[in-house]
Amino acid sequence: MIAMQAQAEIEYSEEEALLAQSATELLGAHCDIAAVRSSLATESGYDRELYRRMAELGWLGVSVPAAYGGSELSVGALASLCEPMGRHLLASPFLASTLAAQALLCAGNEAQKRRLLPELVNGAAIGSVALSEPSGSYEPEPRTARAMRTPHGFSLSGSKTFALDAQHADFVLVAVRLQEQPALLLVPADALAGRLRRETLIDETRRSARIDLEGLQLGRDALLDGGEARAALDHVQRVGWLLLAAEMAGGAEGVMQLTLEYLRTRKQFGKLIGGYQALKHPMVEILCAIEQGRSLLYHAATAFDRPGPERAIALRMAKAQLGDTYVQAADRAIQFHGAIGFTYECHAQLFFRRAQWAQHTFGDSLHHRRHLAELLWPRGR
Repeated sequence: MIAMQAQAEIEYSEEEALLAQSATELLGAHCDIAAVRSSLATESGYDRELYRRMAELGWLGVSVPAAYGGSELSVGALASLCEPMGRHLLASPFLASTLAAQALLCAGNEAQKRRLLPELVNGAAIGSVALSEPSGSYEPEPRTARAMRTPHGFSLSGSKTFALDAQHADFVLVAVRLQEQPALLLVPADALAGRLRRETLIDETRRSARIDLEGLQLGRDALLDGGEARAALDHVQRVGWLLLAAEMAGGAEGVMQLTLEYLRTRKQFGKLIGGYQALKHPMVEILCAIEQGRSLLYHAATAFDRPGPERAIALRMAKAQLGDTYVQAADRAIQFHGAIGFTYECHAQLFFRRAQWAQHTFGDSLHHRRHLAELLWPRGR
């Protein structure tokens, strides 16, 4: 059995506090529920001007080395940004581009990094990653998407699903099997013309695409050969766990506040419904669960750069706990709003949709608890 610390270690720097403050102020001013709803009907699904301001504030390069235009903070610092993003239901390519940047840092060669990372950091380009396949596996290693070497480069086959923001990305990093080993290939937007099909997600604030790879031809320079692809895929997956856990912590807080506001104003039989114990007690339980999940989140952020099982345990615990907490908080919000809670006009459904999507992206709670059991109680011991 792996020895666990009696108390979770949490480190929170001044830089992280400033990031959280910056995100809270900007999104509080420019990303209210009305702005979120107005973005739903647009093709891109996000406010381009707001994304430009995020780039100006340095959010897109928080965990990118200074040599490529970034701030060179730890990946864990991203949690301070993503929590307010989740609280305000921000819709943007931030997650997709951040994952692409991390993949480039792990597997890209120096020429690829110097060409692409500065553009991701300053917002001039948007990147995406295509990891998932129709099989539905939560593991990052590709199974059916393949690449074969040709005299001029690579020929691809198979398909990828749930490629975030691929419709308006300048490039997509596609995970394939090459000579029976994982590999990452850089596919520019023009090569994907006619190969993208928009997917309908339960979370209408997100944009995602299915990519048809059959017969796609790429040059030799498409291969990310600056690092081991398997290690890069594992790293991208861990970053996804952290960022989504942070989003879910913020989202659970946001929907709890939405519910509290309703309980403080809605009257039934001449009395505010927030005074009934049947509603007060679940709200206290949700508050406690959010605080527990936030502790797990920032412990995971602190342990992110540490090798060994502690990192995986912390990240999986945070993702599993906050996934359940967010869904529960959003579900109670709909129930406590009464009949109006089941309508499209009620804002609680926006949080519920985001909670359902986030819980299942990069592995649901059952998936992570299954892995946690193996990490905490290895077989044969």
